[in-house]
Amino acid sequence: MRLNELNDNPGARKGRIRVGRGIGSGKGKTAGKGHKGQKARSGVAIKGFEGGQMPLHRRLPKRGFNNIFAKQFALLNLGKLQAAIESGKLDSKKPITVTMLQEAGVVRRTRDGVRLLAKGELSAKVTVAVNGASKAAVAAVEKAGGSVEIVAARPAAAEEATGGEA
Repeated sequence: MRLNELNDNPGARKGRIRVGRGIGSGKGKTAGKGHKGQKARSGVAIKGFEGGQMPLHRRLPKRGFNNIFAKQFALLNLGKLQAAIESGKLDSKKPITVTMLQEAGVVRRTRDGVRLLAKGELSAKVTVAVNGASKAAVAAVEKAGGSVEIVAARPAAAEEATGGEA
């Protein structure tokens, strides 16, 4: 047996139906699309159309809004920070920065920065420099003997212009 002689088992792959190839094929003339009309043509998109009835997306009331200026922070819980310190990914003796967290794989994408949240326990004495933190998280870090420093997030445009160095 050679690689160029490998084949599927007979009947393992079903051939595609060739439409519009004569009435004898059973899929000739209109090719299974019925007669004329919008749905017989290419490029049909009637999403949400309910036959003239008021569509659901128009029957329901509008609610809320999207704040286009809202910051998208990468969230970091204290429990995950403690686990990273215990596993040796982070050194608790050095100040922990956003770049260190990313290099250690604790946070994946920093988006608009990293926000520290209070879920979990922290026993290590650490200095954390992040872009945001909840009051409970700051209290928990200070209770463990550490400190939280809030740093301003650099705009993404400035990072790209300088090649990631400032």
